[in-house]
Amino acid sequence: MDTDEIHRGRLIDHLQLVVRDLDASHRFYAAVLDALGLPMGGTGDGWFWADELFVTSADSAAALGQLTGRHHLAFQAHDRAKVEAFHRAAIAAGGTGNGAPAERAYHPGYYAAFVLDPDGNNIEAVYHGPSQRSAESIRVTF
Repeated sequence: MDTDEIHRGRLIDHLQLVVRDLDASHRFYAAVLDALGLPMGGTGDGWFWADELFVTSADSAAALGQLTGRHHLAFQAHDRAKVEAFHRAAIAAGGTGNGAPAERAYHPGYYAAFVLDPDGNNIEAVYHGPSQRSAESIRVTF
């Protein structure tokens, strides 16, 4: 899946829902988004998306083969140091490591860390790289 644009400066970067019945969820979100006049972004094997909402089945690559909680929430970070500080602080505050700070294959420069909060939700901090990158050069792939 490709997104055409990255919106820098948002508190929430994206939301991923891992669902048990992808077809039922797709029908639901397609209907409610259509009612709101919002387009679906795309679909693939085990996932669909609209804007910054990503919905996947538990066995999709984006879900890492297992449910990590009810929600995946990604906060946008200003730089790599903030991603690393997020990871340290989250673990110190009772979180469980779910992916140390590192560059990920989603697009060049995608630097992120993941932790599970005390309820098992997968929380991420992501830095997309220098802001001088054009939106055309950044492709997000799941």
